[in-house]
This record gives sequence, C-alpha cells and structure tokens, in this order.
Amino acid sequence: MAALAPSTSSAAVSLFRLAGIPDIAGVRGFYFRRRRRNRCFVVLSLNTKPTILVSEKLGDAGLNLLKEFANVDCSYNLTTEELCSKISLCDGLIVRSGTKVSRDVFESSGGRLKVVGRAGVGIDNVDLAAATEHGCLVVNAPTANTVAAAEHGIALLTSMARNIAQSNASVKAGKWERSKYVGVSLVGKVLAVIGFGKVGSEFARRAKALGMHIIAHDPYALADRARAVGVELVSFDEAIASADFISLHMPLTAGTSKMLNEGAFAKMKKGVRIINVARGGIIDEEALVKAINSGIVSQAALDVFTEEPPEKDSELVLNENITATPHLGASTMEAQEEVAVEIAEAVIGALKGELSGSAVNAPMVSEEVLYELKPFVSLVEKLSRVAVQLVAGGSIIKTVKISYGSSRDPDDLDTRLLRSMIIKGLIEPITNIFINLVNADFIANQRGLRITEEHLVLDGSPALPLEWIQVHIANVESKFATAISDTGDITVEGKVNNEIPYLTKVGTFDMDVSLEGSIILCRQIDQPGMIGKVGSILAEENVNVNFMTVGRIAPRTQALMAIGVDEEPVKDALKKIGEIPAIEEFVYLKL
Repeated sequence: MAALAPSTSSAAVSLFRLAGIPDIAGVRGFYFRRRRRNRCFVVLSLNTKPTILVSEKLGDAGLNLLKEFANVDCSYNLTTEELCSKISLCDGLIVRSGTKVSRDVFESSGGRLKVVGRAGVGIDNVDLAAATEHGCLVVNAPTANTVAAAEHGIALLTSMARNIAQSNASVKAGKWERSKYVGVSLVGKVLAVIGFGKVGSEFARRAKALGMHIIAHDPYALADRARAVGVELVSFDEAIASADFISLHMPLTAGTSKMLNEGAFAKMKKGVRIINVARGGIIDEEALVKAINSGIVSQAALDVFTEEPPEKDSELVLNENITATPHLGASTMEAQEEVAVEIAEAVIGALKGELSGSAVNAPMVSEEVLYELKPFVSLVEKLSRVAVQLVAGGSIIKTVKISYGSSRDPDDLDTRLLRSMIIKGLIEPITNIFINLVNADFIANQRGLRITEEHLVLDGSPALPLEWIQVHIANVESKFATAISDTGDITVEGKVNNEIPYLTKVGTFDMDVSLEGSIILCRQIDQPGMIGKVGSILAEENVNVNFMTVGRIAPRTQALMAIGVDEEPVKDALKKIGEIPAIEEFVYLKL
C-alpha cells in the first residue's frame, strides 16, 4: 500500500486505501508516501503540513478552514509561467474562473499536485484530461452558488422585460422617455430553460412563480423530476421554436459551444428574448448581434462572455438591446462565503484522503456503497497483485476478466471502484506509474489493457454485497503452473471474512489464506513432514512464520501449501525450499 493511516470517519473511506492518494494530513504521527521513480517509502513527521495555493480571492470563512489544516499561499493574478514555477511546491490548488489550469501546470507539478479545487461550478478552465493523466483529483463547489445564479437569472429576466437598465441610464442622463421603454409582461409567456440541472431547475421554480409557462431541454434530465416542478421536457428545436424567452444553464463543452448560432436563431420566434448566466461561448456572439439587428431577437441579457472582460468597443456591450453584467451570477455575499467553505472542505477532504462527492474526474460512488465495499477494496487490490506476480517474465498482460459472485442483481452492484483498484494492483507492481482512482481507466487504456467484468448471481442472502471475487489473466504464461485454471487463465479467487481479505483459490486448488504480509506457495506431493521441513528452513534464516495451511485434491496426491511470512526470505532459503524432493514448484508473493 502507498499509505498507512486510519479513515477520518467510519463512513468516509480514505482515498489512500481506495485510490493510492497519500493521506498527507499526517494522521497519528506518520504517513508513507510512495516516490514515483524508485518505489521506496519516505516517512514524514506529524507536523508536516500540505501546501495549498489559492490563486484567486476566496472568502474568509474558507481561507480560515484552509489555514487550520495547511500552509496557505495566497498569490493572485499569477501569469501561467509564475503558476507553473510555484506548482511543484503545492499539494493543492484553488482557483475561480480566471486561472487557466493547463496541461503545462500539471506537468510542472512533478506529480505533487493532488487536487485542484474550482470555487464555483464550471470547470472549463481546468484541463480535465491532463489532470486525470497525472492522477490529480478535480473538485468543484456545485451547490453553494446555485441559488445566487438562479436569482441573478431572474433579475436579468425581469429587468430585461421591463428595460430597467436602459431606462435607469436614460433618467440619469437627464431624460424622461416613458414611451420608449414600454416593456412586456411575463405572465403566460413561454420560457425555455436549456439545461435543467441545479441552477436551471432553481431558475425554473422562480420563473414559474411569476406565472410563466416553463418548458425545458436537457438530454440528461429526468422527466419525473421536471414534472414535479411543473416543467415539460421537450426537444431542443421545439424549445427554441416555441419560446418567448430562452435561458441558458449548461456547461461549456464541445457539444454546447456556440449552441445558439445562426441556424438556431433562424428557428426562433421573432422577438424572442435570451438570458445567459451560464458560460460565455455557448452563444455565437457574432450571430447574436446579427439576430438582434435583424429583429429575430428582441433583447438579450448576458452575464457571461466568450472573452472576459469583453472589448470596450464590443457590439455586445454597446448594443442598447443587450443588458450586460460582469459575471455576477455567484456574486452575493452569502454565496461567496458558501462557495469558499464548500471548496475548502472538498480540497481538505481530498488531501486527507476522503472521496469527494463533488469530484468531477473520478467515478463517484455513494457513501453507502463506499462503506459497504470498503473491505473488498483491499481484497481486489491484493488479489490482482497476487495474480500479476504469477505471470512469467516476458509475458504481456493484455486481457483480464473480473468475476463477481453475488446474490444481488447486477444492477444493484456498483463495481467501478473495485475495477479501478484491480487496475492499480495489476499495473503498479510492474511499472513506476502511480495509479489512483482518478487515472486508473486512462492508464489501462493507454497500456492496451482490456478489462471485462462478469456478474454471477448466486443463491443466498443479498445482505452481503459479494460472496467472492475472481481475477483471470488470459493469454499469458505463468511462472507457477499451479495457478493455471481449467480455462487456461491464471486465476485467483478471494473473499472477505470479518473484514479481512482471504485468498480462497489459486488455479484449481481451494485454500483459505489471509492476504496479509507475504506468502510462499508450494505445490507438493501430499506426504507427512512437509510443513516441518519448510518451517525448519525458514527458522534457520530467522524468518518468522505466521501461518501455514495446505489445500489438496485428495490424500497422498498433490497439495498446495501456503506459508505466511513476516520477513522476505533470502534467496538461499527459497532455494533450499525448492530443493525439497516433494516440492514440485514454489513462488514467493510479496503483498
């Protein structure tokens, strides 16, 4: 294992156990951190604190939490070069929307950067692919500014409908133009909400209270959830074609970039009004100006822009039919403090080794599933470490099958976490690659490792999530022929008993061996005195034996002996074991 430390709570499973991310809080005096290059361990003291770089202003409540846990470096307005020069000294980084966390930043970190926290919802300023490749967790603060953003959307909606910004500017210029700024009523108007996530749904609730008819488009939204707040889900084309008002609430991705373009504007009802408090770039800004000038779009209210701040002579800013605010969606005093606290807690939790519910580049597993699968995490990693040590030198592992024996329906069994840990156990022992929950699938794909999973439904009580787990490595030679099963694969099987992982099968031989310390497996002729002979050789070399067990096919035929040892035997001792006439083959497995 890469670290030894307790979980921070009974329900929060530590990432150092689940994903290989070091617990750098220094809990209980020591932690062990694996170096990336040479596989040795470094012991750090209780007083060692992680360093967190905060590159944009954060609320005091969040900063205070960070300072209680870590050394905090608040350095604002950094250039890319300055950020890259600092990042190799940092374990965590907290940004808002103004800092670009590029591939260069992750490469400059030298593997030290373990978590990037985005104080807000959108993560388009963070290179997620690079973060994943480098095993860096990315977390955001998805809930704290939800209400603030929804409220700002409503503010733009109502102020646009009644020309508040324009008429305010007119009055302050000494004019009194009542007839020029006649607005429109919201009651009975059709509002299309594009993106029905947290902010979109909160915005829709508030607009519903204003008497508007709400429709929404979101390919990932649940119809039942929409109906619960009186919203009808429709197609994108239907939404934009029938709406009097359109409000955008989705992230900026390759699929949503310039979603509102010339083609989309051409399908809209003449005189439509548009609100965007989501992300700049979702609207083709040049096409929007053309649509306003042609009368297709009557007005727009924008809080976000493709380039922020926009140029002073931008047509978007100068056009009187566009209300513009400087990215104020989350800018309430309450939201700023809540975002600061939420992102501070997420970053601290990640550095303590806890799985964050706001992680955006790791498979998210509910707390209940984490708690239930906790003992199986250790089992699958150790099983895969056993399996990979049984592969003969020169063989390349390309195909692995994981079999889960359970009384539960496969749909009720979330095995993503276990799959990640099997990848970790297969690859880490034979490479210098550091693997965790974040980058496991990426590394497997990069190395051409094909992993399949099968779920075998057993009779019995579904109270226990898994009865047993098997790891099969196909199309390789084994340095321990006994590990080859009837299918021709290297096969190992294990189970959990009283939260302790056990090896229950190697090849076709059944056994019951605790997966702790290291193990010597010996295939032998079943005859009296074998345990004594092996035990004597180990005793002569001062190797402490903590258990011995034998599994056999039938009396006086072949048997598989497993010996648990506290110390690694010297080569001479292993050679002597191999020279015992009744021993046909043996292998030393280091866990």
